Amino acid sequence: MTQTVDLEYAAGVPKPLPQPPARYKNFIGGKWREPRADRATPNRNPADTRQVLGEVPMSPTHDVDEAVKAARAAFPAWRDTPAPLRGRILYKLVGLMEKHKAELATILTLEEGKTFSESMGEVSKSINVVEFYAGEGRRLGGETLPSEMPSTFCYTVRQPLGPVAVVTPWNFPVAIPTWKMAPALISGNTVVFKPATLTPWTAARIVELMAEAGVPEGVVNLVFGSGGTVGDALIAHPDIRGITFTGSNEVGAQVYAAGAKRLLKVQCEMGGKNPIVVLEDADLELAAVATAQGAFGSTGQRCTATSRAIVMEPVADAFVKRVTELARDVRVGNGLAAGIAMGPSVDDGQFGTVQKYVEIGDHEGAQRVIGGRKLETGDHAHGYFLEPCVFDHVGSDSKLAQEEIFGPVLSVIRVKTFDEAIEAANNVRYGLSSSVYTNDVARTFRFIDLIETGIVHVNSPTVGGEAQMPFGGMKGTGVGSREQGKAALEFFTEIKTTYLDYTGKKRDTNIY
Repeated sequence: MTQTVDLEYAAGVPKPLPQPPARYKNFIGGKWREPRADRATPNRNPADTRQVLGEVPMSPTHDVDEAVKAARAAFPAWRDTPAPLRGRILYKLVGLMEKHKAELATILTLEEGKTFSESMGEVSKSINVVEFYAGEGRRLGGETLPSEMPSTFCYTVRQPLGPVAVVTPWNFPVAIPTWKMAPALISGNTVVFKPATLTPWTAARIVELMAEAGVPEGVVNLVFGSGGTVGDALIAHPDIRGITFTGSNEVGAQVYAAGAKRLLKVQCEMGGKNPIVVLEDADLELAAVATAQGAFGSTGQRCTATSRAIVMEPVADAFVKRVTELARDVRVGNGLAAGIAMGPSVDDGQFGTVQKYVEIGDHEGAQRVIGGRKLETGDHAHGYFLEPCVFDHVGSDSKLAQEEIFGPVLSVIRVKTFDEAIEAANNVRYGLSSSVYTNDVARTFRFIDLIETGIVHVNSPTVGGEAQMPFGGMKGTGVGSREQGKAALEFFTEIKTTYLDYTGKKRDTNIY
């Protein structure tokens, strides 16, 4: 790979840069295999589309079948491996990810576009997740409960499902695969992993590190390809026992329906339209900085992004003025360059979607305060770069306020009362994350009680989360068990209830 733009690299970027493969291969049964694909798509750097980071094969269903067979064959031995020993392998993976942290972050930035510092943060979060589940290898268990029958021991255990399908998006291509695969593996499941076609390099590198850590052959399998071919084949395969998916609501609904037909366990994490609510007693500087971080960080391409700011009228002018200043100061460019705060959209399709919503905002009559223009000269000439954008006086029922944009576009909705703020915050189909900025304890707890989101932040941004805490949303955001924390183990296991009668004789009591 040739770097076609001269950069002053950010601190920590390894030099020379990692080199991608010419063509990505599937990983099946512990071996890298050439896919039986008759076509491939280029993996381009969104900051400089002249850079092709390898060819991504569009694998056929035959490759899916081979991967599932490998996962099925490996399952009995992996299931029977004691959980603490499975945990030791994950601890080795933690060490390898730490060793290759800067390399992983560089690869992530090259193919997804976020800044190097954001990529380092994502890899750090991924390491925390793997470390958490490695420890769970010594804490997996059920419970003992008293029986209503004498001389009877009642207990439960959790057992793995079997081969599971892991289908992940492009926006967090290290974190989301690890926070799905780590709990699946520690629980004793085997995995067939279908990553997004836009981020194949990070997926391949994660699997390489898993194999190096000692994950046995067939326990983790990787298949590249389209959702319509590889994804659908995984859902339909009779040996797949569970599906965990992150992506759009439209696809998630299809996954959920298809899984239901086969009575599979299905977990879908989908969209978000996350509000930050700023009350009149808030620390406006803290609220404005948090809003800018949430709206423009990762180019707005995260499900917990701050896409709506619901602000009380007495402080709205001052709030918009400060957020506008912060947006103006955001330096947009190649994420590997020093001093860059926001990278490009991930590809032409996503870039076009964001531009479309800027036009919609203008058409709906919202006041575009700043940004929204395509950057296309100098270092921006060959990438998908857009200015951070702020709209004011946005109607809470407008498309701009209702639909997920997945770009650096903030909608400011002005309200007059706390009740109106709650109504506006809940007036969307999604329910992932929310934030309130206030120093009023009573209204803080009222907000927590009334907001319809799975994650609530108080005086902190809508983004962020910790490995030991459940992650997920309400309403149209998600179905199935939560991800991360101990909640993830609930999805990847089944409960078995046991009654052990040690009387040694026939019971006189009727059992019902």
